[in-house]
Amino acid sequence: MSTHHGGEGGGGGGNRGAKGGSGNGGLAGPGRDGAGDMGGKDVPAGAAGKDGPGGVAGDGTGDITRKDGPGGLRAGSEAQTPRQDRERAALDLPARSLSVLRRSVGSPLLFAIVYTSLASALYFSLGVIAGRALGLTPLVFLLAALAFTLTAMTYVEGSSLHPERGGSTVFARYAFNELVSFIAGWAILLDYIILIAVTAYAATQYMRVFWGPLGHRAESLGLALALIALVVLGNIRGFGGRRARRIGLLVAGDIALQAFIVVVGLALFFSPHTLLASIHLGSAPKWSDLVFALTVAAISFTSLESASGLAGEVRVSRRGLKRLVWSGTATVVFVYAGIALVAVMALPVHDGHTELATRYVNDPMVGVVAHLRPHWLADAMRYIVAGLATLTLVAAANSAMLGLSRLAYSLSTNRQIPSGLGRLHPQRSTPYLLIILAGVLAAGLVVPEDLDFLIGIYAFGAMLAFTIAHLSICRLRYSESERDRPYRVPLSITLRGGELPLPAAFGALLSGAGLVALVIVHEPARYVGLAWMAVGVTLYVIYRRADEASLLRRVTVSPEVLRAEQPPELGYGSILVPLFGSKLDEDIVQTAARLVSGEPTDEAAIDQATIEAVWIFVMPMSLPLDARLPEAQVKHAREALARAKVVGEEYTGVHVATATIRTRRAGFAIVDEARRRGVEAIVLGAEEPSLIRGGARLGGRGGRLENFVGDVTKYVVSKADCRVIVTAPAARDSAEEVSGEEHRTSAGIV
Repeated sequence: MSTHHGGEGGGGGGNRGAKGGSGNGGLAGPGRDGAGDMGGKDVPAGAAGKDGPGGVAGDGTGDITRKDGPGGLRAGSEAQTPRQDRERAALDLPARSLSVLRRSVGSPLLFAIVYTSLASALYFSLGVIAGRALGLTPLVFLLAALAFTLTAMTYVEGSSLHPERGGSTVFARYAFNELVSFIAGWAILLDYIILIAVTAYAATQYMRVFWGPLGHRAESLGLALALIALVVLGNIRGFGGRRARRIGLLVAGDIALQAFIVVVGLALFFSPHTLLASIHLGSAPKWSDLVFALTVAAISFTSLESASGLAGEVRVSRRGLKRLVWSGTATVVFVYAGIALVAVMALPVHDGHTELATRYVNDPMVGVVAHLRPHWLADAMRYIVAGLATLTLVAAANSAMLGLSRLAYSLSTNRQIPSGLGRLHPQRSTPYLLIILAGVLAAGLVVPEDLDFLIGIYAFGAMLAFTIAHLSICRLRYSESERDRPYRVPLSITLRGGELPLPAAFGALLSGAGLVALVIVHEPARYVGLAWMAVGVTLYVIYRRADEASLLRRVTVSPEVLRAEQPPELGYGSILVPLFGSKLDEDIVQTAARLVSGEPTDEAAIDQATIEAVWIFVMPMSLPLDARLPEAQVKHAREALARAKVVGEEYTGVHVATATIRTRRAGFAIVDEARRRGVEAIVLGAEEPSLIRGGARLGGRGGRLENFVGDVTKYVVSKADCRVIVTAPAARDSAEEVSGEEHRTSAGIV
């Protein structure tokens, strides 16, 4: 008898299992599954650090610290020569630098991914926003930075609560249902595709500084398409540690450059009169233009979606999550407001117009530094800004494609888009079909070369997804109030028996109002954005109905199905799978399908293996076997069998036959059907071990009863003539999960 066992989000090899099971920690932090690094080993959260190899100790926060012994020497070590001390210090420098960075920003990788898109937004959106907001551009960017704080807190709480890839689509799944989850994911997919197109096009505009012909339409379009192809190939190859380090260095350089521009620019151009004299509310800027500018300024927040896609894969402590929020907020406020202030004073507004929105609309940061003094500084900064902007924009395109591939893969495994689109590359294990399709769509969007058009549609998707994310966090505070949250949005009030996070509620109001205003004032967003959502929802409904799946309930596909190379044939031609309506039913069918599915070859040459999925009706002795069953039970059985057929036939060469059986004893019926049908194996879901303890107080034996599986499973294992494969449920983590599990209602009679 073999056992199939796994935990979703953990290190188990199973398909699914207990949600939120112990995994690699991720954004959950040490409060749930996370662990610190201690001498090369994982340490439970909050545990005191002990000496590891070479005197390295962990502090339970995920950071590496140095522990010294008496007299300033490391514990357990002998005095070293000055040269050895210098060598040891040089070796310890990277660890100390990483520790300082972690203590400053919480998680260097997450901070880098978030800030890459934030920095890139300045490079391509500053001109568009300045053209609408005019003298109020600094205020618009300041308000956007404050809105970033609200959105960041929402995403950090949601990702720490449910550390699964997907961002707002995951929050909506647990807060509402699969349809709302799909709407959020579909909106963000649109944003990712547009972001890839916009950043690729904007990169070519900054490269004009090095080669003038790139300002021509044909040359810039060709280079933009080449950059998109480069992003596609890079993401099919995968995102490795070296690329992450390079992005980290790029972000550090970006922050330093932008801070330098702010300081020097304020020293050269600061003039309150120049700023205020151009502001005439209602005419310069117009109210509609101001509303559009406010919504567009929030588009860079989609980087939070990319960072959420790494949930479950990056260890961050509770304190690290707080540092991540506040370090990101401080950086965005300083850079966004500072750059905007310098920009409108270096290129001031005259008669309702600014060169930022005309001459420099495609490369606004070059326009800002071109007005620095002395002349040699302006020339040098033009080349530095152009080079760094190009690298940052390409990195942002890579981050967007990374977020898109992870989100789309999540949608495909949850059957919200066709699962075939999420098929993984045989060597790289990346969803190459989705990446290629996204690249093609992004290339099509580059062709018009119209930033105002693309950015407006981009803002539509962002506002919709952020509204759903904020509402989801508010609802989860009520529906999952007892669940541990490594990070909680602060400033909550008690309302109707639960805690309402005011920042999330306020963020939902702002995002919702921004969405409505954008639809009113921006025509492309109104027509293209709404059309995109209408097409997506229509395809979702058709796809779910074709598979006879619920529109609102979660339906998953095993990741094994999406691999380009199927598991080798294991020799089973037919398997009996009894179903009882438990949460294990889908795992059982997937296990059976993998056992009978062969290696894909020519479709005509594949011998179809059969899964005999049977639903067991256990009839009480008080009723005849042919008694009329309640309609609800019959409907439930039909739905379960239809779902089993869909799941099983996802695998190559597998046919699923379904039937219902009436019996007095479930175990006897399973064994009898296996003999009658001549199957080669039975795949059965085992009941959990009993939680009842022995009667030690009455003189009996203490501890749990020895029934490691239920009576039905024991009977089938002992009486069946063929092999019996038992799939076991994942271990329980809490009494709440035990009570929430669906138990078998009719399998107790043998």
